[in-house]
Amino acid sequence: MALGAVAEPPVRRRGSDYAQLSRRISQAGLLERRPGWYVTRIVLTLGAFVAGWVAVFLLGDSWWQLPIAALMAVATTQVAFLGHDAGHRQMFRRRGPSELVGLLAGNVAVGISYGWWVDKHNRHHANPNHEDEDPDVGAGALVWTPEQALETRGFGRWMAQRQAYFFFPMLLLEGLSLHVASIKAIVGREDGKYAVPMRHRAVEAALLVAHTAAYVALLLAVMSPVKALLFAVVHQALWGLYMGCAFAPNHKGMPMPTAEDELDFLRKQVLTSRNVRGSRLVDTTLGGLNYQIEHHLFPNMPRANLRRAQPIVRAYCAEQGIPYAETGLVESYRQALGHLHEVGRPLRG
Repeated sequence: MALGAVAEPPVRRRGSDYAQLSRRISQAGLLERRPGWYVTRIVLTLGAFVAGWVAVFLLGDSWWQLPIAALMAVATTQVAFLGHDAGHRQMFRRRGPSELVGLLAGNVAVGISYGWWVDKHNRHHANPNHEDEDPDVGAGALVWTPEQALETRGFGRWMAQRQAYFFFPMLLLEGLSLHVASIKAIVGREDGKYAVPMRHRAVEAALLVAHTAAYVALLLAVMSPVKALLFAVVHQALWGLYMGCAFAPNHKGMPMPTAEDELDFLRKQVLTSRNVRGSRLVDTTLGGLNYQIEHHLFPNMPRANLRRAQPIVRAYCAEQGIPYAETGLVESYRQALGHLHEVGRPLRG
């Protein structure tokens, strides 16, 4: 989708637009940390996560472990949301405490590399939906532009023609993909040096090994190998599905800027992002990512403040004539799937 069809003409004081909005947000106190809120959130989330594993241990060799695996997928995703917040320093201003929480949430609890995710996610935030700069829209199992679709061959081309239909089933493999990407990031080298920058590579490697060993050992200690394997499949598949469903509404189907588009920071973030309307239950379910516009404009804003920031940002965008995308959850998926289907149109022709 070209930006030219969406972006409004330049407005006065374009270079200062974000600074003006930032002052309004700062004056409202929305960039202040929320330690009490995060202590409560961490206690509740980790409490549910640990309680789930205790239930697995106590239940033993039972087929009822499979429903527990589904619940653990929810708990694992909620822990991953804490790692996301830590990576953006929403909890603490200092790097040290943020990295500690991130390593515990990512490497220890979830089993993905925190350092790899921070590097990848920062590049996404810097240039959202930019085909050449955003790793989240690079060609892979899915393609995001007609140009990417035309470059596919063989089975990849067959998939690109039908990718909208396979999107949700493919998310069942997203958890496995994240684990594999984490390992590649830690050990992968290019031109004699590590391909992904990482501050604590040895520590991250050790924590991932410890996570995997503990995960396998616990499952095999309390249930038969068949049940253990099925538990892992259900847990990892539903975790990947949940993660994908939380991130898919944010940018998929929104404009994709190119090198020719000259956008300031405010417009680059707003025009490529989509908010999802809903109650506080939606806020919790999506980890605050339903306020994607506000999150991209102020990545270090505590999650609890995003709801309060939304009316300020929406009103300011209206003042500046900047389109502000907001829709319901189901409609957001419809738009994302519609984009994936449209991308494959040249191949179907």
